[in-house]
Amino acid sequence: MSNPALTATTFRAVGRAESADAAMTLNGTLVKTGILTLLLVVAGAVGWQAVRADDGLWVPMFLGGCLGGLAVALLTVFVPRLAPWTAPLYAALEGLALGVLSAVTEGLFGGIVFQAVALTVGVLGVMLLLYLTRVIRPTRRFAITVVSATGAVCLFYLAALVLALFGVGVSFINEMLYGNGELGIGFSLLIVGLAALNLILDFGLIEAGVAAGAPRYMEWYGAFSLLVTLVWLYLEILRLLAKLRSR
Repeated sequence: MSNPALTATTFRAVGRAESADAAMTLNGTLVKTGILTLLLVVAGAVGWQAVRADDGLWVPMFLGGCLGGLAVALLTVFVPRLAPWTAPLYAALEGLALGVLSAVTEGLFGGIVFQAVALTVGVLGVMLLLYLTRVIRPTRRFAITVVSATGAVCLFYLAALVLALFGVGVSFINEMLYGNGELGIGFSLLIVGLAALNLILDFGLIEAGVAAGAPRYMEWYGAFSLLVTLVWLYLEILRLLAKLRSR
């Protein structure tokens, strides 16, 4: 569940822009982030309405959004130059899947989606403030720790998925992922915190890209990377709230 879109070599690999006018800017990245977020919300509303209408379209919407979003995200990571086209497509596809999932969860726990969105925005604001005031800095040691922990979580999720596909149930893993006891809630809190710390890495690497004079299309790539982390953060907060509400 880590964000592979931004790594230490991302901006070095694409080189510098041909001129200052063609270089990546922080304001440009913020504008692109806003555009992608708007696309995500609009597509999410479509997925939400499909569930409410109960016309059967929400199932292919969810599957198409998940699988299509994953494919487009991987394409963007491996070919950053395509980000001006693939990033908006990713936002739309991911929005469909999130809209469906959110509507289903809202049906189980009324008001949970508003809480999850508010908390996601709140965490984003807090982490941005901590970054701007340099309370938390993306130092090399910080980056290694966060990336290593995120990689470990990713492997854990992958192992749980493989075991589930083969019909192997491990009570300890199931309790961590889905349980509403102390273990399950503690695990979700840990993952939410880890996702929040990944935002610090995103901020730092985007700033580094601007300083390095990366090409203008990397604004879309930077916005895409932030959206990946925000989607992960929202999903983990939604999972945490569902656990708390089911107690």
